[in-house]
Amino acid sequence: MDPATARMIQAIEANWDVRTPVHVDSQFYDVAHRDPADWFADFEWDDLGELAGRHVAHLQCHIGAETLAFAAKGAHTVGLDISGESVRAARELAEGAGAEVTYVKADVHDAVSALGAERFDVVYTGKGAVCYLPDLDAWATQVAGLLKPGGTFYLVEFHPLLNALSPVPSPDGDESLLLRHDYLGGRGAIERDGTHTYTDGPALAEAITHHEWAHGIGEVVTALVGAGLRITLLRETERLPWPRWSTMTPDAGWFSLPAEAPRIPLIYALRATRP
Repeated sequence: MDPATARMIQAIEANWDVRTPVHVDSQFYDVAHRDPADWFADFEWDDLGELAGRHVAHLQCHIGAETLAFAAKGAHTVGLDISGESVRAARELAEGAGAEVTYVKADVHDAVSALGAERFDVVYTGKGAVCYLPDLDAWATQVAGLLKPGGTFYLVEFHPLLNALSPVPSPDGDESLLLRHDYLGGRGAIERDGTHTYTDGPALAEAITHHEWAHGIGEVVTALVGAGLRITLLRETERLPWPRWSTMTPDAGWFSLPAEAPRIPLIYALRATRP
């Protein structure tokens, strides 16, 4: 990794460190009451199959709000995140829930050295993770290296179209379905600088500059295939685990736009296996 990119990764770590306390206290995550399984669509469990007794790694797990759901399914669960504050919070939440989850602080680009090679039956990531990856080829190599032969990688991520429309409300309050950002990658890092996070809660004392990268689905697929994985499923859905627009209505535990709105993909799911 070149020095400039390394500095961007350090800024991402700092960004999550300062936002973690806000997220833990937010109604968005509602860690005291929300069932971790609520963050998953029904199709995710169908795609993943039986998890009891399997070894599962959740990459870029943040505070572990989703990670706990794997432990509840009986999996031997490990979460990895770059933020020390996120890992600390995740450990506290797991302890409070009585869940046996191991959390490791590490950059996802060092996942194999941090967690162990060919150790996992399932590697899971997504819902706001891919945008923090500057090099998908390097990431895909780490994913493949974590999997046992025959293991499954499962990615559930915000669709590039949602990112192009804006995954969080426009600052001017406009909820029109307008293209505001790139769908495809290729322009390099996108600098973010703001004092508010995507959850409810107070503003940060000061803005933390960090970086994101746009990645089209084709770029993700090509990187995983290049790492030796075989794509077995790719689905798109109009549902989100939170109401991005005020007009969204409950839909099978998640939310979707009203029936009269255009039917567009907001989440995609990809499953791949290591031969």
